[in-house]
Amino acid sequence: MVIRSSEEFGKALRERRKALHYTQAYIASFTGFSTSFISDLENGKPSAEIGKAIYLANLLGLDCTLTARGE
Repeated sequence: MVIRSSEEFGKALRERRKALHYTQAYIASFTGFSTSFISDLENGKPSAEIGKAIYLANLLGLDCTLTARGE
């Protein structure tokens, strides 16, 4: 999946979380992130912290890969 916006990133996280049958509260309980942070991230808030966003993606079993276009 190619992610071109914070909205697409958030949608991918939300879909994966729901596929795993996790609630935002469940994830918040063991990550230390607030449910409002998780909600903001899933809703594409562009000011979300990149480190936390990548950590959460990895936690949900998603890899974040950057490649040059056309390669």
